[in-house]
Amino acid sequence: MFRGVPCASVRICIHVPGPPALESSLCARYGTIGRSTGCTSGAAPLCFSASMSTPATVPAVEPDSVFGDPIFRRYWFARLCTTIGYQIFTVAVGWQMYDLTRDPLMLGMVGLVQFLPSVVLILMSGHVADRFDRRRIVRTCQALEAVIAVAMAVASFAGWVNREHIFLFVALIGATRAFETPTLQALLPGVVTPRQLPRAVALASSAGQTAIIIGPAIGGFAYVAGPGVVYALSATLFAIAAILVSGLTLRQAVQRLTAPVSIKTLFAGFAYIRSRPVLLGAVSLDLFAVLLGGATALLPIYARDILHTGPWGLGLLRSSPAIGALAMALWLARHPLNRRAGQVMFGAVALFGTATLVFGVSHWLPLSMGALVVLGASDMISVVVRSTLVQLDTPDDMRGRVGAVNSVFIGASNQLGEFESGVTAALLGPVGAVILGGAGTLLVVAVWMRLFPALAARDRLHDHHA
Repeated sequence: MFRGVPCASVRICIHVPGPPALESSLCARYGTIGRSTGCTSGAAPLCFSASMSTPATVPAVEPDSVFGDPIFRRYWFARLCTTIGYQIFTVAVGWQMYDLTRDPLMLGMVGLVQFLPSVVLILMSGHVADRFDRRRIVRTCQALEAVIAVAMAVASFAGWVNREHIFLFVALIGATRAFETPTLQALLPGVVTPRQLPRAVALASSAGQTAIIIGPAIGGFAYVAGPGVVYALSATLFAIAAILVSGLTLRQAVQRLTAPVSIKTLFAGFAYIRSRPVLLGAVSLDLFAVLLGGATALLPIYARDILHTGPWGLGLLRSSPAIGALAMALWLARHPLNRRAGQVMFGAVALFGTATLVFGVSHWLPLSMGALVVLGASDMISVVVRSTLVQLDTPDDMRGRVGAVNSVFIGASNQLGEFESGVTAALLGPVGAVILGGAGTLLVVAVWMRLFPALAARDRLHDHHA
């Protein structure tokens, strides 16, 4: 019996030749038996009912129709709504902070305050995701995010907001996201079958990329009516996401962590990744590639001083990686990787580094945009392979803790990558910084292929060999 999974009564009919005494033996073993009518001579059709454990879900759909599955669609739209809500929340926070302070340093501090809770809470968030109902955790976080956004809306409408209020609310929403993000990722394997997971990861990633493209635009347009309107819209999207998650049905029984809290269980995510060369190689490859190839942090400098374009050009540059990533995510959802997954990942990261080099030397806006589209597309291949490996090669009762470590690695690579790009640009100039980052990414690929041969040799994503 699966804990928390209702039982279904199954009626089975058996045609058996022989005496009625057989009925009694079957009845004693399996439950109520009734003789049906219309039997043929010499056979006694026996019908009995028995209870068996079955998941409270509809049967799994075929791999080609993942998005046709209403359960996955509910998950996808929940992820889309919560990500758009977060994107427009951050847009409003940035604009409002700069309106209040006119200090660029405060904008950097907002990003830092958003990121720090995920580092501080990494051990706790993963442990909670593995011990308790993940649907309840996600919808609770989304409900809290809606409350935070409502509080910001009320304070903005009333004119109470100051710098300290913004930092407080940003820290609170950063803390809720520290729990929501790894738990929402760990929830996905329970929504689909293992064979569907590569497609599902690609489609889930497309939801994130769609939100990244349209979220800031929605927030920017809504901000014309005032920050309070943006926060109210954000709260509405968080609430919709919570409602959608509340109705999620899992296809597979969830294995929860039952061991008592200890240093070992808290650090189990780190220990598990370290003990699996495939996972360690995939996560660390992505970390260092993004850390070194953080060209997007220098886009304002490239737009104004190198490509000699205005804010509209900067907007095109910023949207180009997301467009490439979204297109690749949709393509991978339709054409999942079936063979040579490790080699494809290394090839994608090498292409990421090459695209970074092309962008670094380009002085023509269309070429720069094309390089950024390729950069975003190749990065999405790496993201899908890494995310699928993390989900498939990790036991269900550890997905929360491993996912929390993975989320912090991603956040650290983005945040530290922007910092690294800024420092090297100050020393070498923007072009030198981007070229160095692209060359460094290619070097990392070469080194990692020697350090992690198991990752390079990985063939199928759904082979459970770490």
